[in-house]
Amino acid sequence: MSFSEYLLQFMKEQAYKPMTEGELLTALNIDPGEKDFLIKTLNSMEKQGLIVKNRRGRYGVPEKMNLIIGQLEGHPGGYGFLLPENPELDDIYVSREDMNGAMHGDMVLVRPKVPAKGSSKAEGEVVRILKRSLKTVVGTVERGKQYSFVVPDDKRIFYDLYVPKEKTNGAKNGQKVVAKIIEWPQKRRNPVGEIVEILGYPEEPGIDILSIIKKYDLPLDFPEKVQKQVQQIPDEVLDEDLVDREDFRNQKIITIDGEDAKDLDDAVSIEVTDGGYRLGVHIADVSYYVKEKSPLDIEALKRGCSVYLVDRVIPMLPPKLSNGICSLNPRVDRLTMSVIIDFDKEANIKSYKITPSVIKTCERMTYTQVNKILEDKDQEMINRFKYLLDDLTAMRELAEKLTQKRFARGSLDFDIEEAKVILDEEGHPVDVKKEERRIGNRIIEEFMIAANEVVAEHIFWLKIPLIYRIHEDPDDEKIRSLKEFLYGLGYTLKGTQNLKPKSLQQILEKAKGKPEQRLVNTMLLRSLKQARYSGMNSGHFGLASLYYTHFTSPIRRYPDLIVHRILRKQLNNEIDEKQEKKLSKMVEKVAKISSERERIAEEAERETVDLKIAEYMASKIGETYEAIVSGVTSFGVFVELDNTVEGLVHVSNMEDDYYHFNEKSMALVGERTGRTFRIGDKVKVKVEHVNMAERQIDFVLV
Repeated sequence: MSFSEYLLQFMKEQAYKPMTEGELLTALNIDPGEKDFLIKTLNSMEKQGLIVKNRRGRYGVPEKMNLIIGQLEGHPGGYGFLLPENPELDDIYVSREDMNGAMHGDMVLVRPKVPAKGSSKAEGEVVRILKRSLKTVVGTVERGKQYSFVVPDDKRIFYDLYVPKEKTNGAKNGQKVVAKIIEWPQKRRNPVGEIVEILGYPEEPGIDILSIIKKYDLPLDFPEKVQKQVQQIPDEVLDEDLVDREDFRNQKIITIDGEDAKDLDDAVSIEVTDGGYRLGVHIADVSYYVKEKSPLDIEALKRGCSVYLVDRVIPMLPPKLSNGICSLNPRVDRLTMSVIIDFDKEANIKSYKITPSVIKTCERMTYTQVNKILEDKDQEMINRFKYLLDDLTAMRELAEKLTQKRFARGSLDFDIEEAKVILDEEGHPVDVKKEERRIGNRIIEEFMIAANEVVAEHIFWLKIPLIYRIHEDPDDEKIRSLKEFLYGLGYTLKGTQNLKPKSLQQILEKAKGKPEQRLVNTMLLRSLKQARYSGMNSGHFGLASLYYTHFTSPIRRYPDLIVHRILRKQLNNEIDEKQEKKLSKMVEKVAKISSERERIAEEAERETVDLKIAEYMASKIGETYEAIVSGVTSFGVFVELDNTVEGLVHVSNMEDDYYHFNEKSMALVGERTGRTFRIGDKVKVKVEHVNMAERQIDFVLV
């Protein structure tokens, strides 16, 4: 145990009361000559937010001093919410007056306040900024004679950056730039910045996506050290790589992915046995090539995951690995970690084996091809893959049985159709389509879930540290709000405390095929907590799974890479007591970083899709579409087109009557005509206006 860990443990004891440096010296029987070391340790712990020093110079842990540590999420309105590090605590509202110079993304200490009269939400005041999140801001230049401002693209940064004349670096009015923050905001002063990079004018090709890349600080290039290391990695599997590996090269193993995928990290095989099925899930053995603490490894942790933007992929690993030696490309030898699972005829697991292996896939199949064979009965496609027909049929059988088993235990299936934006060569959107999620997708989903559960339970019972993928039970308050919302749609959700996923699944089933299905799915999803990585296993609510991890995508997710390393150490009997302690620390650190990187990636991905959808619809001004009412509010109705594009018909544009919102019936009703709009109603709409900055599409009724 380190000295800082010992101090923290001491301060967390029930009998502990905040002490000064001198009192700590005495209480811990520390030699006065070691006072400087104590002060250095205390200062370091304070900077990390592990402990707090009050105005009287006394040290204690935040929770014992009525302080909460967490990340601040800004709001365009100038206020924010503290997202506590302790997942059991609710978000805390922080007013503009109580921000005290904190900005979006900062790690802060907040002191809870008594909420305003009539308010039920928890409120607080920022008392200390522990760590600044933003180093740079991406935005648009607004130039004056003596100074300029940079208006941030991210509206959660509600301060404009003041830029002195000598710090503009030649940036012109209206240009997109990257500005470095050189002075943080004070109570009545904006932050001060310096323009360090000029991206170009918003209308120039590629500047829109580049702005988002810079906004989220996504790394485009790999450092020189990484590139040098990559050069040492062979392009082909060598004979010496095959030592202590099971050889599955003579088996029929296939990959099933999207048409555009180049990083193929999972392959599957199946055998129908006398007692049921033998499933092989073969995952790229990335940890064999990415050694611990190497430049490649350090960079992969920093990135956390691959980012799939609308027009490109920003990979976690360099293309030589992600698209080359680690990718399970067809008809070449590849190193893998295989999970072989024996199921009975009802898809119950009888036994399993986890082993390093070598494979040679016989086909690189796509979801479309599998769907054509199994669902569309496309004869041409069936003939082409005739030798795989029995295997694919068995895969479908097993996947369907696994789905039924999951549903029986209460697993949730949010069948929300997502948009796929088709771009031309210059990056302009030419079409927006629904992403299909058919049998091909479901086969891979079920097999990956099965492998992830097997690995998680395997390690759990060995009591070895692991990064789990957890999804905690939802908050009672959010479920109560959901219950009220569903009641307005005619659905009854039984119970709110200790809610089981089965209750939510029943709602999803009832809504299936109905006009309000998408809305019900969306609202249910919003009521749940976000899945995250953790060193502690608390199960996965959404999957109704007791043990779950991410093992199946080590090319594009760092936690999966760590799970592979832990598995290899376990299989080689390398984990002793010392190694366990080391792993415990490491998994918590990686879990935290990876959860943060995942959220950033998701935000960036979503923003590029929304941007291109808005651009696409901006070219459709004046065009009419059939739509369905997807939401009703006091200020208008949300409508959804068949291709998933959503927009608003504002009440101010509903000129045939004065409309009032009936909360009980979730309807907008005309005062004079009685014309009523409810969720699921079919309407005809025209594209009226598109706000590119806000990614907002406005429709009018036709």
